[in-house]
Amino acid sequence: MPRGPRLAYEAVSTPTDVVVFAKGVNIHRGVNRPSSDLRCLFSSGASAAPVAATPATSSTQEAFRCPHPPAAKTNTGEVLRVSLEITTEGTQIPSLANYHRPRAPPRPPDARSLICACTMVHNVAKFLAEWVVYYSAIGVERFFLYDNGSDDHLNSVVNRLGSHGFNVLTRFWPWPKTQEAGFSHCAAVNRDTCTWMAFIDVDEFIFSQSWVGSDAPNRTMLGSLVAVRPDVGQVSIRSFEFGPSGRRAHPREGVTQGYTCRRRTEQRHKSLVRLDAVDDSLFNSVHHFGLKTGFRTRWISGSGARVYHYKYQAWEEFKVKFRRRVSAYVVDWKETVNPSSKDRTPGLGFEPVEPKGWAHMFCEVNDTRLREVNRRWFALEGPDGEYRMAWE
Repeated sequence: MPRGPRLAYEAVSTPTDVVVFAKGVNIHRGVNRPSSDLRCLFSSGASAAPVAATPATSSTQEAFRCPHPPAAKTNTGEVLRVSLEITTEGTQIPSLANYHRPRAPPRPPDARSLICACTMVHNVAKFLAEWVVYYSAIGVERFFLYDNGSDDHLNSVVNRLGSHGFNVLTRFWPWPKTQEAGFSHCAAVNRDTCTWMAFIDVDEFIFSQSWVGSDAPNRTMLGSLVAVRPDVGQVSIRSFEFGPSGRRAHPREGVTQGYTCRRRTEQRHKSLVRLDAVDDSLFNSVHHFGLKTGFRTRWISGSGARVYHYKYQAWEEFKVKFRRRVSAYVVDWKETVNPSSKDRTPGLGFEPVEPKGWAHMFCEVNDTRLREVNRRWFALEGPDGEYRMAWE
């Protein structure tokens, strides 16, 4: 899928409006076309004349909101296509997005899962079970995977997890460089399913030092982080980034077991978001969301929790990950643009060549706390007498 052309590629109906996701309308980071320049068009086919139009009420990143069209115009039994028109140009954006009026009534708050997790994935089948087993044990009830074109038998792993009782759903999301849009979609479509959503990657594990003494995990662990005042709409947690830790291949026993050496200083953060507190614009930076007026972000202190981010893995794993970024303002790591971007890796340069000493880079602190906790929680004795991890 080319990155440049304008295209409306997905739509979500809420009880009050429709959210259209489109590329090529807001093309500069942090600069959004005014909603007054846009409207949603509803038609019965890609080339058909619109049967209805409604003015845009919000325009942020790749998410655009419009009121529903009149029911009399859309209750025809036909599948309608929804697109965007840039009124100042008289230009209609091509569309693959279908429009459906909302059907089910909202779930009451007490029928929603307390904590869910949402992430975007590409070829993470070998990592997924470890991540799902861990988060399920500490409090995540549902997992939503936005599949950015995986070809590594991801669905077979998801099916196996499902057969063991884990609630993991995938959504095909092939559009390049759309992680913010995917997270906006996840927040909008699951507002009546989940109270809190952890927007966290498959190589990231929330861990608290207070859990070290527990002989077994329990679902209240994450719950304790979101047991907050009513005006808290987001809980943000700073990250530690782990390095290759001397590894030259993927550790069969899992990333939390194989990578034990990290950078000293905290880098970036990730968030658990209360979905009914998300601003109507759906703005997010992957790491956090914009919140409605009256809500605030609570930052977890160092003694409370940290995200263990297994970012810089063995070279053969890392180079694949870095070549295909679903969210980066460095589009191609081999181009000499944005050299100071945080999306770039220190010491990597512009060539797809393993830097000298890669296996021991980013190693400033030996940190085995999560490895030891996971061994105590999830290690099983196999038929050969050796201990294996529960997700193997």
